[in-house]
Amino acid sequence: MAKWLYKSEPSVWSWDNLVAQGDKGTHWNGVRNHVAKQNLMAMKKGEQGFFYHSNEGKAVVGIVKVIKEYYPDHTDETGKFGMVDIKAVRALKRPVTLDEIKKQPGLENMILVNNSRLSVQPVTDEEWTIICKMGGL
Repeated sequence: MAKWLYKSEPSVWSWDNLVAQGDKGTHWNGVRNHVAKQNLMAMKKGEQGFFYHSNEGKAVVGIVKVIKEYYPDHTDETGKFGMVDIKAVRALKRPVTLDEIKKQPGLENMILVNNSRLSVQPVTDEEWTIICKMGGL
């Protein structure tokens, strides 16, 4: 199964907001980048991803799971973009900061390091294992 990273500014939508949604989760809408759209379209139910606080905090803080595959984004007036639904699975025991990720051997090719603006991105199995270990899981 593929793994992913979802970026959100905590002042807009935080890990705590997602946790508060419980098992019903929420839609991951507002993506307006075609590469990120392709990533959303590739997601399968049950796949997991990191929840990353961008701009404020700049850290991986939790793990989420896809609970509904790609469908039209009701906030997109053009009809070109879609979304998936996700739910919180578990918090990392400690946040893993972008600075730590940039310094960690094995993560130098991570998209988060090389294309920090991409809001939804794939994560390799090796990257997943390293960050989970760094986060205390």
